[in-house]
Amino acid sequence: MEASIEMEPVAFAATETDIEKTFAKQKTYAPSLRISNAEQRIQKLKNLKAQLDQHKAEIYQACAADFGKPEAEVDLMEFFPVYAELNDAVRQLKKWMKPKRVATPLSMIGTSSFIQYEPKGTSLIISPWNYPVNLTFCPLISAIAAGCTAIVKPSEMTPNLSKVICSIIEASFPSEEVAAFEGGVEVSTELLAQPFDHIFFTGAPQIGKIVMTAAAKHLSSVTLELGGKSPVIVDDSADIKQAAKSILWGKFNNAGQTCIAPDYLFVHESIRDEFINNAKDIIAHYYGKTAEQQQSTVDFCRIVNTNHYRRVAGLLDDALDQGASLIAGGVKDEATRYVAPTLIDNVSSAADIMHEEIFGPILPIITYTDIDHVVDTINSKPKPLALYIFSKDKNNTQHILKTTTAGGTTVNGIMLHFSNFNLPFGGVNNSGIGSSHGFHGFKAFSHERAVVKNHFSLATMLYPPYKPRVKKMIKTTLKLFG
Repeated sequence: MEASIEMEPVAFAATETDIEKTFAKQKTYAPSLRISNAEQRIQKLKNLKAQLDQHKAEIYQACAADFGKPEAEVDLMEFFPVYAELNDAVRQLKKWMKPKRVATPLSMIGTSSFIQYEPKGTSLIISPWNYPVNLTFCPLISAIAAGCTAIVKPSEMTPNLSKVICSIIEASFPSEEVAAFEGGVEVSTELLAQPFDHIFFTGAPQIGKIVMTAAAKHLSSVTLELGGKSPVIVDDSADIKQAAKSILWGKFNNAGQTCIAPDYLFVHESIRDEFINNAKDIIAHYYGKTAEQQQSTVDFCRIVNTNHYRRVAGLLDDALDQGASLIAGGVKDEATRYVAPTLIDNVSSAADIMHEEIFGPILPIITYTDIDHVVDTINSKPKPLALYIFSKDKNNTQHILKTTTAGGTTVNGIMLHFSNFNLPFGGVNNSGIGSSHGFHGFKAFSHERAVVKNHFSLATMLYPPYKPRVKKMIKTTLKLFG
């Protein structure tokens, strides 16, 4: 979900013994949560919400300190999803936990069947730096709702937020139920060495492979929320101004450091100039008319650290060196880790920016005439976490939906599919495994136990010894259902 970047050194905040002792406590405690009821779990969620409320000011300060995130973006992209997820779980948990009856086939007359949801047990949640509050607490809410214990490892890339997150968890739960560890790769490595029942990881596909390899050693189940290059298509029937507003908001929110941000854009040749003119006006409206105004606005985030800044700046420089044209932006300042909202076109297919997830405020624009060529280009790359379509043409929209694949899609909008907690959120292969949000998140941390109750099953009539009468009954049964 986050781009792969070199990790900056962080103090090792937990010893191997600390981790092993905490895991052992949670392993012992986990079975007691299997019999916890909805009211008990709901109370835990309410306790968590109370602590989030109490630490809100600290979260604003930490977001500003770690990467200059505007308070409005903290409210919209950090607090709102967490509160929505939590409130949904509180309202729906009794329904989610209730055993689900399933139909009885004719061949099993005399039985009844249902699915019983039970907690998987001990869980590990490794969260990323780009939305630390959102992407730590949303999966934790699902784990609590499912009745699991959890160890949380927030990202060392945002140390101020990591500290606040750990404080909230410590104040909300006993360590045998939920615990948190700060630290760098050493802590993650030691945590991944433990035989967790489930691992929920949000991060880069490269690191996702490491997590999945570690999980395989213990046959731990995994939910991997990864990322990739999420494309956008704007066809000649689209509302151009509305499309530009939505795309640029989604791209430049959090300075492009969003797993489902638009990564590259296809715009129909006939509307290219109009789209670009609108895009320039919208950037000026959002962030300022001049380069100086854009760099000084408090409404635009900064890149998280110097290493990541250099990676994003390098992608832009490489694209320009290979012939790309700068449409807007392009200003960079390493001292403040600032990269301006930037639009480029005429990008070489060989440029690194067309192969790596950008995870920064740079949007390559590609002009097209043939939608099937666009589809072929998208399908030639790893399956994306998101795909966006702007079109008023229903046939065109359906054609794109049927001929491509993606973790999720929003038509005539950006990132809206993330906000509907009745939808599963997740990727496909390289962009992720499994899904989260709402009931889907509850299921991610739950085992769906199949239960059959035998009332007066006729199957006993088919038991051995296989005398002629029994054989005849078996043949008749086979003929009836075969």
